[in-house]
Amino acid sequence: MSALTFDKSELGNLEYSLQREMLATDRIGGYMSTTIVCCNTRRYHGLIVAPIDDSDRTYLLLSALDETIIQHDQTFNLALHRFKGAYEPRGHKYITDFEYTPTPTITYRVGGVILKKEMLWIHKRTQLMIRYTLVDAHSETRLRLRPFLAFRDKHALTHANLEADGHSYPAVNGVKCRLYGSFPWLYLQTSKPDTEFVPAPDWYYNFEYLQDIARGYEGHEDLMTTGYFETELKKGESIIFSASLDEMGSTKTIEEMFNASIARRTHKIDFESCLEHSARQFLIRRPGNRTEVISGYPWHGVSGRQTFIALPGITLWQNHKEDCLDALDTQVRAMHDGMFAGDFSAAAGADTPLWFFWTLQQLETQIGAAEVWKRYGDAMKQILEAYKKGIAGRVILNDNGLVWASSDEVPLSWMNAMIDGRAVTPRNGYQVEVNALWYNAVCYTLRLAGENGDKKFVKAWEKLPAKTAATFNELFRLADGYLADYVGAEGANQFIRPNMIIACGLPYKMIDEQTQLDVIRTVRQHLLTPKGLRTLSPRNPLYKGSQEGSPAERDFAGKNGSVWPWVLAFYVRACFDIDKEAYLPAASEIFENFNEDIQTYGIGSIGELYDADPPFAPRGAISQAWSVAALLDILHQIELHKPATPAKKTAKKAAAATSAKKAAKAAPKSETKAPKAPTKRSAAKKTATK
Repeated sequence: MSALTFDKSELGNLEYSLQREMLATDRIGGYMSTTIVCCNTRRYHGLIVAPIDDSDRTYLLLSALDETIIQHDQTFNLALHRFKGAYEPRGHKYITDFEYTPTPTITYRVGGVILKKEMLWIHKRTQLMIRYTLVDAHSETRLRLRPFLAFRDKHALTHANLEADGHSYPAVNGVKCRLYGSFPWLYLQTSKPDTEFVPAPDWYYNFEYLQDIARGYEGHEDLMTTGYFETELKKGESIIFSASLDEMGSTKTIEEMFNASIARRTHKIDFESCLEHSARQFLIRRPGNRTEVISGYPWHGVSGRQTFIALPGITLWQNHKEDCLDALDTQVRAMHDGMFAGDFSAAAGADTPLWFFWTLQQLETQIGAAEVWKRYGDAMKQILEAYKKGIAGRVILNDNGLVWASSDEVPLSWMNAMIDGRAVTPRNGYQVEVNALWYNAVCYTLRLAGENGDKKFVKAWEKLPAKTAATFNELFRLADGYLADYVGAEGANQFIRPNMIIACGLPYKMIDEQTQLDVIRTVRQHLLTPKGLRTLSPRNPLYKGSQEGSPAERDFAGKNGSVWPWVLAFYVRACFDIDKEAYLPAASEIFENFNEDIQTYGIGSIGELYDADPPFAPRGAISQAWSVAALLDILHQIELHKPATPAKKTAKKAAAATSAKKAAKAAPKSETKAPKAPTKRSAAKKTATK
C-alpha cells in the first residue's frame, strides 16, 4: 500500500492543493478542516468548529489565522484567501512542503527564512494549537498572527454588523474574544511571554467559498478580526498559538500540553492506518454519557441509519468493542414504546431499527451470543413487537409477513432525498432491503431466544420467517432473475438499483443460491464501479452520471446514478458467501481501488459518494462514516477468508461445525426454502462472480 505523500512541486498549484482537504477532530463533536494550503473553500471550513452547549448544533468560531513574516520592514503574508474572484494574499507561493502525519505540517520559505507550522487539534477539548518554528533565518525576524472570527452556526454565513463586539479582553499571555453574548469566550493565547497583542478591530469583506458556489449555494461572508499578535523569533525558536474555550493558566502549560498531545499522535503512513485513524474520528462522546457517531464531515450530524451500519467497521474491526457497546447503549436507553428515539426510529427510516440487529450480529463475534442476548434481548423483542403493532401509521407488518413502509411526508428508506417536498426516488410499499433486514432480524432473534430458553418468544414468532420468505420470493423475484427494488400499489418496480444486494449480503437470506447469483451478476453488469455501486443502471432513462450542479440536480443524481461505497461491503459479503476463498483476489482489488483516494479530496479518509461515470470524481462530504466502515469491513472479510495455517484450519472447522449445529437447532422449523431457478448453477456462478 502506498504511503501518504504529496507532490511538493504541485503545492503552489491551486488546482492541486485546493482539491485536497484536511480534517482533525476533538472526539467530542468539534473539528478543524480546511485545504492543505489553509485556504477555506467551504463555509464549513474553519480552525475551530465545535458545539458550545449540550445541543447537537455546531458553531464556527475561529475561521482562519493569517501569518506574516516581517524582515527589514518588509512584510510577507503567508495566508491565502479568495475575495470576490481574486486571491489575496497569495501566500501559497511560499509553501515548500506539506505533511499530514503525525499532525498537519506546512513549511514556508521566504528568501532565507524557513518557517514550519504544525497544526494540532487537542482531543477531548475544544482547543487548537499551532506551533511555529523558525527553522532558518539570517536577519531579525518577526512573526505576526491575525485571527479571523465568525461566531456563527456552521451551516450559516456571517456578515458585517453593528452587534458584533470587536473588543479583545485580557487573558494569560493573550486575549479573550466573544463577538456575541450568547457564545462562550474564545481564549487566544501564546507560549511566548514577550508576545504583544495589538488591538485593531475591523471587518474583512467578501471572503469567497468556491465549493459552496459550485454546489449552488451562497458563498460569500465577512469576518471580524479584533487585532493581531506579534513577536520576534530567533533561529531555532518556536512559539505556540492556542485557541480554546478554556483559558490556559500559563505559557508553560501551553508548551506541556502541545508536547504531550503530539507525542500521542499515531502515524498515518499508509492506506490501512489512515482508514483506522479516520474511523476513530467519527465516534464522539457527548455530555450526559452519550456516545454517538457523526455521519460525515464537515456538514453531517448524527444519523440513526448510518450509526448502525457504520459501527462494526469503525469499532469492532479495530477491537474497540467498548465503543460499540457504548454507542448501542446510548440508543437503547432512549427507547420508548419499543422504538428508538428521533431518526433512529422506524417512523423516520423503516430500515433503521433493523440495522441494529445486523450490528448485534457483528458484535456477537466479539462478546458471544449469550452476552448479546443478556444486554439487548429485551430491546430486540420490543423492536419486533413495535413493527408488528405498526409505527406512526407509516410502517406496518402485513399478514403476508412483509413490512409495508409508506409516507407522503418523508421517504422511509436510505434513498431519502427530496426536491420541492417530493421524494426523488418514491419507494412506498414493500422495499427490498427493508424486508431482507426484517427477515434477518426475526431469524436472528429467534436463534438467540431459542439458545437462551425464551420459549414464549419462539412459539409466538417461529412460523413468521417461512411466511415472509414465501411471500418475498413470490413478489420480488423477477423474470430476469434479479429482485424488484420495491413492490408498491402498482406492482413490482423493476429498476436496477443496489438495494437488492443487501438481501444477498445478510447472515439470514430468503433467496436461494441461484437467485443470489443472478442478483450478483446483475449488480456487476449494471452497477459495479471501482468506487462502489451505482444507485441506478445507466440503461435507465433517469440515470444521471455526474453529481454536479444545483442542490436539486445533485439530490436527483445522488439516488439516480451516483456511486456509494457503503453498499459495496454487502456486495463483497455476498460474493464471499458464494465463492469463499476463491473471491479473495477480486475483493483485494476492490479494496485497493481506494488506495489513492486518501491523498485526494478528504486527506486520509474516504468521501461520501462518487460520480457514476468515469473518472468517478469524489463528491459530498470529504469523510463519511459508512464509507470508511465499508472499506474496513471489506478488509475484515479479506482477513477472514485468507488461507489459514493447519492449526487455524482445525480450529476454524470445529468452530464452523459448532455454529452450524446451533443455527440448525435454532432455525424456525416451518421455514421453507425458496424454489430454485432452472438455470444451471455452475455457468451462472462463473458469470456472476468472475
